[in-house]
Amino acid sequence: MSFEVLAFLFLLSMFLGLELISKVPATLHTPLMSGSNAISGITLIGAMVLAAKTEGNLMAMILAAVAVFFASINVVGGYLVTDRMLEMFKKKES
Repeated sequence: MSFEVLAFLFLLSMFLGLELISKVPATLHTPLMSGSNAISGITLIGAMVLAAKTEGNLMAMILAAVAVFFASINVVGGYLVTDRMLEMFKKKES
């Protein structure tokens, strides 16, 4: 695919994502966050697989390590935020 097509698809997905997220009611944010954490887990696995296939290319190894680092932060942070949000829905003991 050409760069123009890829750029168009990227911009289209950005606008579509913004439109979808702005229309989600507050009661659905927790389930959607859990789903996005699963997608981030897939991203983390993909980054680790690509890191293993760098074959000595230093720049590729650095980029793969950065991808693994940021995907890890996204997964861990997402699960912590989801857990905190779910704690808000539990009944408080008096």
